Amino acid sequence: MNNSDNSNIASAKGGSASGGKKFLEGVVVSDKMDKTAVVAVNSFKAHPKYLKRYLSTKKYKAHDPENKCKIGDKVKMAETKPMSKGKKWEIVFE
Repeated sequence: MNNSDNSNIASAKGGSASGGKKFLEGVVVSDKMDKTAVVAVNSFKAHPKYLKRYLSTKKYKAHDPENKCKIGDKVKMAETKPMSKGKKWEIVFE
């Protein structure tokens, strides 16, 4: 398989060869930092042995260039290149 075949496969998937961007949806829980919002993302996980589903919450720092997000806003984030040690997500729209 040559490089042109790889690029055709990547374009068919709708992203880069590494699989494209990831998107997450969550709720803003803090907007006290400049150009940064903390977003809580909820997901259900299943216990490996008992298979009971439980709610898991994880917080992500996301880039908010215009400081438009307020606490309680529902936002969608896209994965981006690291902007700092803990900020690897960018808010795309509300």
